[in-house]
Amino acid sequence: MRIKAPRLRLGLDRYSGLYLAALFIVVFGIWTPHLFLSLATLHIVADQQTTVVMLGLAVLIPLVSGTFDLSVGSVVNLSAVEAAWLQSAHQWNIAAAIAVSVGSALLVGIVNGFLVVKVGVNSFIATLGMGTVVTAVQEIITGNSQPLAPTSTAWSNIAVLPLGGFQVVVIYALVLALLSWWFLDHTPPGRYLYAIGANREASRLAGVLVDRWIWLSLILSALVSGVAGIFYSAANGPSLTFGASLLLPAFAAAFLGSTQLRPGRFNVWGTVIAVYVLAIGVKGLQLITGQQWLNDMFNGITLIAAVSFAVWRQRRASAGDLEADPAAESLLAPDPSGEEVGRVAG
Repeated sequence: MRIKAPRLRLGLDRYSGLYLAALFIVVFGIWTPHLFLSLATLHIVADQQTTVVMLGLAVLIPLVSGTFDLSVGSVVNLSAVEAAWLQSAHQWNIAAAIAVSVGSALLVGIVNGFLVVKVGVNSFIATLGMGTVVTAVQEIITGNSQPLAPTSTAWSNIAVLPLGGFQVVVIYALVLALLSWWFLDHTPPGRYLYAIGANREASRLAGVLVDRWIWLSLILSALVSGVAGIFYSAANGPSLTFGASLLLPAFAAAFLGSTQLRPGRFNVWGTVIAVYVLAIGVKGLQLITGQQWLNDMFNGITLIAAVSFAVWRQRRASAGDLEADPAAESLLAPDPSGEEVGRVAG
C-alpha cells in the first residue's frame, strides 16, 4: 500500500493578507529600518487606523446582506463635529453631547432603512443621497465653520488615554470588532443577514423577515459610524471634511477582507486584517517617498482589485466551478426595491 506524502498547505487563498503584511515588514524594514522598524511607527499605525477599522465594520454589516451604505462617511463626520460643537459652542457636558451625536447617527440609519425597505429606493442611491443631506445638515448647524475642539482633558482621554503604549481607542476598536463578529457569526440575526446576502429571494421564501434585518443592518451601520465619529473627534479634533476621505478605505478593507480567512464571504477579522495590511503598505511607502497621495492610490487600487476578484469568483461559480461567492453577489443581487444594485463592479 502506497502512502501519500502530506502536502504542504500554505493557505495562500485564506491568509494572503498576512503573507503580504510580512513581506511589507521585511522589505520596508530592510529599506528604512531606522524609521519603519520602530515602536513609534507601530503605535502610529495602530492608533491612526482605529477609525478606519470601525468604519470598515460599519460598511461590513449591511454588505453582508448585499446592501450598500454610502452615508457612513457623512455620518461619522456629523457625529464628530456635532459632539465637539455642542461642547465648545453650547457648553454641553460630555455625556449629553455624545448621546445627542450618536442619536443623530441612529436617526440617519432609521431613515436609510425606511427609504430602502419601505419606499423601495436602491440602497446605493438612497444612502448616497442621504450622505449628501447629512453633509448639508452639518453645514447648517455649524455655519460651515469648523467648531473649536473641546478643551476638557476628560474629552480627549476618551480616545487618547495611553494604555501599554497605545491609545485606549485601539482597545475600543478591538472590542467593537469582537461584538460585530459575535453578532454576525453567532446570533440568528447575523446568520439571517448572511443568508439574505447569499440569496435574498430564497431567504424570503424560507420565512426570513428580509426587510426587518436589512433595516436593522442599516441602523447598526449608522450606530457604529456615530461611535467612530466620537472617538475620532476626541483623538483628533473636529473636521468638516475628514469623513469623506474614510469611505474609500472602509470599502477597500471590507472587500479585500472578503478574500481573507473565509474567501468569498464578508467577515470581520478579514476586514481588520485588510485595514492593517493596507496601512502597513501605505506607511512604508510614505516613509520612503514622503508622498501623501499614496494612501488614496493604494486604497483605490485595492478596492478595484478586490471587487474584480470577487466578480471573477462569481463568474466561475456561475459556470459551476466554485460555490457561490456572496461577496460578488452583493454587487449583483437585487435590492429590496427589486432593482439591481447596478453591477458597480463592472
